Amino acid sequence: VTKFKMPGDFKSLMEKQTIGPSTEILAESDFPEQSFKPKVQMPFKRVPGQNPRKVEVERRRRLYLSFDIAELLASKGIDSNQLMPRHYDPDNMPPIEETKDSVFPIYLPLKVFDNDEFDCRTPEEWISLGLEPGSSDRKPVPGKALLPTDDVLGHEDPKSQELIYKWIVVGVLDYDKETDLYLVHKTDEKGLVRDEEGRPILNGGITPEG
Repeated sequence: VTKFKMPGDFKSLMEKQTIGPSTEILAESDFPEQSFKPKVQMPFKRVPGQNPRKVEVERRRRLYLSFDIAELLASKGIDSNQLMPRHYDPDNMPPIEETKDSVFPIYLPLKVFDNDEFDCRTPEEWISLGLEPGSSDRKPVPGKALLPTDDVLGHEDPKSQELIYKWIVVGVLDYDKETDLYLVHKTDEKGLVRDEEGRPILNGGITPEG
């Protein structure tokens, strides 16, 4: 009976077989799956007439993923590149006729206007989203940060007039409670958070060697 004889490359044939679209996350990622889930204030037991908790979480996750902070700011007439204070340069001040708003340059940092009263999570809770069940390693948490496109000049002089600031996808590695600052790392072209040797950055970048 040769009808039921399996081909030698059966495994490769199964891998090529596609039945249809899948909800399984196939792309490689350095972020935990739970780090993309929004916080939902709903009971775990379903109340009659109310959506199940899992459905509500998935709906909000897709809704939040559809938002883009750069587009939201641009819709309000805000140029993200102008949010970072620069060195005062009186020789290159634009004339009043060319300025749309104020003649004076921005000089106050964003943290002056920061308000965390309505944050759904504390900084420690955000960082803890990198912990996966059954693992002792803490992975990065996805986020967006307003960073200079030029890393070298950005480290040397963050307020340089030559820098261009954009909202960039980053992995949040750690949080400093004393300075109230987050440590972030830019993702590569594949959306991964890797060090110079191509290894995933875990536990805020702290290695066993220190």
